[in-house]
Amino acid sequence: MKTKAIRLYGPNDIRLEEFELPTIGEDEILAKVISDSVCMSTHKAVLQGPAHKRVPDDVAENPTIIGHEFCGVLVEVGKKWQHKYKVGDKFAIQPAMNYKGSLAAPGYSYRWIGGNSQYVVIPNEVMECNCLLPYENEYYFYGSLAEPVSCIIGGYHVNYHMTQGVYEHHMGIVEGGNTILMAAAGPMGLGAIDYAIHCDRKPALLVVTDIDTARLERAASILTVEEAAKNGVTLVYVNTNAVENAHDYLMSLTDGKGYDDAFVYAPVKPVVELADSVLGKDGCLNFFAGPTNAAFSALFNFYNVHYNFTHVCGNSGGNTNDMIESIEMMSTGKLNPAAMITHVGGLDAVIDTVINLDKIPGGKKLIYNHISMPLVALTDLAELGKTDPMYAELAKIIEANNGLWCGEAETYLLAHAKAI
Repeated sequence: MKTKAIRLYGPNDIRLEEFELPTIGEDEILAKVISDSVCMSTHKAVLQGPAHKRVPDDVAENPTIIGHEFCGVLVEVGKKWQHKYKVGDKFAIQPAMNYKGSLAAPGYSYRWIGGNSQYVVIPNEVMECNCLLPYENEYYFYGSLAEPVSCIIGGYHVNYHMTQGVYEHHMGIVEGGNTILMAAAGPMGLGAIDYAIHCDRKPALLVVTDIDTARLERAASILTVEEAAKNGVTLVYVNTNAVENAHDYLMSLTDGKGYDDAFVYAPVKPVVELADSVLGKDGCLNFFAGPTNAAFSALFNFYNVHYNFTHVCGNSGGNTNDMIESIEMMSTGKLNPAAMITHVGGLDAVIDTVINLDKIPGGKKLIYNHISMPLVALTDLAELGKTDPMYAELAKIIEANNGLWCGEAETYLLAHAKAI
């Protein structure tokens, strides 16, 4: 079967190509990919090429398909897996398989599978690792957000605290405690706020910081203090540039006790150090943001490590259980990560989007692989709609949905956009 896909050949060398996929083996599955959301990790992989830990050394001769946050439908199932999967089943994929200790992952390492392809051949190891996950939601874009949401969930699960004097670790944030999300008005931060409000292990106080007023106001309009209060969470948004002394102000919100859990969503030295400074006793600092600088470092107060038992953790993605949880919470309406999406485009928008991702403002960029469409900000739809009726209708749908991407918008776009 022929497919169009974006393939990686080397540093900043990605190409939109059409090629023939191999016939699937008895232990493989052929799938149609509908949507993929673009991840900063893909930008980093493309920037580094074979220097990236997940990209093969011979990528110039055997290019890989990029994209790892994808959702679609199964087209053909090899004999080995017909007892578990059926043609027509929708799916999402957990790319971090850790198959036999390997870092190989769909979207980085494979010639025939990646999110920015119309069709893919899913290799046996994906199923062996239970990383081909059933997805029953009507709309595909939620499936493309399942992987980034799983990373957020993984962050909450990887934090830990101790029973003093017993050397016993308890996993997860402190239930009913103080949690702070720093530099968290971006797409992943929005998901983290949503999860903290609606998960089964909630903090009593949730403080969200950023230095961008517009981003904070958008976050507060979508994830409101009223909604948080309904779920037993006191939610406070803080622009740390707008207060005289950020440390003192943040501490005052906890009556001087400090924070049990602090998450850092940007690899910025002063942000890490501010997070360290507001930790309470047995406080856990989660460094969530992945830096591109291999020598990135920040100061950490080791007096507090010794006497206040403060500590650091981090995670580079979620695991399969985290992703299953993300799918279940979205399917039941407990989470709505649509706020993470700020741009939409077609397969022909991927190259410029991925290469320039660090320069494009906003949140997640959602790609639909079977249409031709430039990358468009949702906030620009109304203006574009003055000359294009498709954009005009999308703008109406988005406006009626509090400015958020939604299932109705996806259905309309797939029905009316130009095929690639």
